[in-house]
Amino acid sequence: MSHATTELSEQAKAVLPVHVAIIMDGNGRWARERGLPRVEGHRRGAESVRAVLRCASALGIRYLTLYAFSVENWNRPKDEVDTLMKFLAHYLKTEQGEMDQNKVRLRAIGQLDRLPGFVREQLDATVASLDHNTGTTLTLALSYGARTELVDAARAIAAKAQTGELASADIDEQTFADHLYTAGTPDPDLLIRTSGEMRISNFLLWQISYAELVVTEQFWPDFGEAQFCAALEVFASRDRRFGKV
Repeated sequence: MSHATTELSEQAKAVLPVHVAIIMDGNGRWARERGLPRVEGHRRGAESVRAVLRCASALGIRYLTLYAFSVENWNRPKDEVDTLMKFLAHYLKTEQGEMDQNKVRLRAIGQLDRLPGFVREQLDATVASLDHNTGTTLTLALSYGARTELVDAARAIAAKAQTGELASADIDEQTFADHLYTAGTPDPDLLIRTSGEMRISNFLLWQISYAELVVTEQFWPDFGEAQFCAALEVFASRDRRFGKV
């Protein structure tokens, strides 16, 4: 096991979140500040993913969801998108061994049919190869947008109501949750955003209703085990009342 657990206070170890979601922001600005190409920011960002996943796995955090590529990101310059897609396929292939060693399961959510064929093939292969694992479930939000997810859920429910499979009176919050991309995964307890931006950016809008928010100033490539543990300490200090007294 990693030394990650020694970074945490006993209080934080006692109240670890079951599910941590992260908006990984600032790769491009990190690179620009250093006079480097944006792709170098993404490469260094992948090292942060590795460090955080190792730490979460060592601590026994059950679910880690990373906002890797949004539906809005398709509007970036084609060269950058093409490079990111190649990078994603490469990451899925090269990290498969370490994820397997750490007993990580992999999932992906979003409009996955929009991903290039070679990315989908590698994603499917990596997901299948890790499916037997019982440790941390890593979910990559790819071509993901929360509003799109909500519309897709509403359409699926409406279709069932139209055919009589579902009565409108029976539609409740659980019904809606069961039709989201994240069906079967508990809602995040903690949402971390890097780079100091104070916004949600269309990420897990339904699921984060009662998540604790922690915003850090570091750009994602500067975020590692120490910063992740610091966010867990902040989470442990919060009084979660879920609307009660």
